[in-house]
This record gives sequence, structure tokens and C-alpha cells, in this order.
Amino acid sequence: MAQEIERKFLVKDDSYRQLAKSSSRICQGYICSARGRTVRVRICGEKGYLTIKGPSDAAGIGRYEWEKEIPLAEAEELMRLCEPGRIDKTRYLVEAGRHTWEVDEFYGENQGLVVAEVELSSEDETVEPPAFVGEEVTGQVKYYNSFLMKEPYCRWN
Repeated sequence: MAQEIERKFLVKDDSYRQLAKSSSRICQGYICSARGRTVRVRICGEKGYLTIKGPSDAAGIGRYEWEKEIPLAEAEELMRLCEPGRIDKTRYLVEAGRHTWEVDEFYGENQGLVVAEVELSSEDETVEPPAFVGEEVTGQVKYYNSFLMKEPYCRWN
């Protein structure tokens, strides 16, 4: 089984933009967004992806993830089957130390939210967050994209 191990943080300034080695616009929807099992369709540029994720572990750091690239036309068709709501964001890739950070800047109803994630090879791997990284929110469900689709950032108190 493929295991995704990642930590998630809020971003405190926009210095990541100047540090980014690349960026890409992402639109994604969910065929299934049940807690503990999601099926996501993603369009990133001219590529489509289908992703299945299992439940997070107790710490919220690791979970099963299966992802396959699919033809763009198929991803567009599958988007029509998705639950209401979409995630629209730009993803910036920032090299920092031994890691590549994925910084997601959200749009639409999630405008104003910027989150950084780093994938790890093990749950006990140490990581030095870059200066733009703030509070850790790993395991906090409200920061999962599948949750943001249902309860967007603009509705939080």
C-alpha cells in the first residue's frame, strides 16, 4: 500500500512566492468526501488525476493514498460526477533544506487561506520549516481540502 506521510502548516507571509521553483493552478472536486475515504478528481494544467485516500492515523500524519494520472478529457468528465463545491488553488513548490514544500494559495470561498505541506519518508523524520511557515495544523480536519469544499474558509468564525 502507498502511504502518504505529511505535515501541514499555516503560512504567515508571502515570501514563498519569490522562493518557489514552480507553480501550477489546480482545480479539484470530490466524487466521495466521506471522512476516512475520499475519491478526488484533480485537473492541474493539461493533466488529470484520480486519487483515493484512506483514513488518517491517530496523529493525522499518515494515511493510505493511491493516485493515477488520467487523460484530461476523462478528468473533465469525472468532474461532472463530483459533489457540489470545488477547490481552486495555486500550488507553489519551494525547496527548503532536504524537502520540497507545497504551498497552496486558495481562491473562491477559501480566499485568504494559505497552507504549506511537506511530505516525509517517516513519521519521526525531522523537518526544519522555512521562515514563511507558521502554526502547525497537521491532523486538524478543517484544513483538509475535502472539508474546505463543504465548509469553506469564508464561513469560519
